[in-house]
Amino acid sequence: MSKVRHVLGISGGKDSAALAIYMKIHYPELDIEYYTADTGKELKETYELIKNLEIFLGKKIIQLRGYKESPEIAFDHKLKMLGGFLPSAQNRWCTKYLKLDPFEKFVGDDPVISYVGIRGDEDREGYISKKTNIQSIFPFRKNIWSEDVISKFLSNLNIEVVSDIFKSAVQNNKSERIQEILLTKLSPNYNQQQKLNQLLDLGIKEFNHAVFSFIKTTNYPLSQEDSFALINNEEILVRDDIFKLLEDSGVGVPEYYKEIEFEIDGKKGTYARSRSGCFFCFYQQKIEWIWLYEQHPEKFAEAMEYEKDGYAWIQDEPLSDIIKPERIAQIKENYIKRSERKTSTSPYLLDILAEAEGEGCASCFI
Repeated sequence: MSKVRHVLGISGGKDSAALAIYMKIHYPELDIEYYTADTGKELKETYELIKNLEIFLGKKIIQLRGYKESPEIAFDHKLKMLGGFLPSAQNRWCTKYLKLDPFEKFVGDDPVISYVGIRGDEDREGYISKKTNIQSIFPFRKNIWSEDVISKFLSNLNIEVVSDIFKSAVQNNKSERIQEILLTKLSPNYNQQQKLNQLLDLGIKEFNHAVFSFIKTTNYPLSQEDSFALINNEEILVRDDIFKLLEDSGVGVPEYYKEIEFEIDGKKGTYARSRSGCFFCFYQQKIEWIWLYEQHPEKFAEAMEYEKDGYAWIQDEPLSDIIKPERIAQIKENYIKRSERKTSTSPYLLDILAEAEGEGCASCFI
């Protein structure tokens, strides 16, 4: 039987960095392999964060890279193979070839627990590998289990099995209500999320213990573990907790999250970046492109060089147009208007940029 590996990917974003800190503090007994998939097109602040994390963790963060045999930077190598076809929200080849493929090659066929930094205040699932030897766990959420595990656990086909597991695992004044919920079949009027929420509300620990017992009857990687410390964890971490972990640990918040003041026609506003990932990420808001142009002009110029043969990062608007003075003014004015509708007091523009935070690839931004 292969030893179960525990891995945690560092994207350069705040959430994965905070998760690495959190796991080191609360679960030092876990031998976690920390890795990062480097496209070669990250901002310098990303590499600084990784260095700071290595100091805090006391171990090296393994650098994965696609197309190692090529003398070119991985992104440029793949772009050339595709004839200059830039990635987009509709065709995220950068994520597949430069992030996910190197990760799946890294873990091979070993049974793996992959820890993912999706927060308790986010409504998304994140990356779930199609490889059966990789199981995702979400320590920051109320529900730490992935969608595929929950769908099996709460399936109408497994009602009797799960009911028996709960009878053995939970014996308190909530038992009767738990059984009532368990024996209620999923239907168009009673969906999986409703059932899940009701069970979690009656006890996160109890629910986790039951799921772990159920997993022992499956082929998931966790079935090979005699115990799993996270099933006793009832913490739910949200955005503010993430920044606190980064600051308190001394690792620090990447500079691109911190707001910078600008002025346009006598009105003042602030901008920052809402995400990690490549400096030319197509998921950026237009105000973030302006931030890049004004704060990292050499990177913006590099991004412009990729726009050839009709390919562009922003649909219907090449970067050469977005930096025309009148267009910059318009983007900033629109952004200030949006900002005025918010009541954020955060130094990280959390509320203003939050709507874009959930867009994109979990492998890049978490």
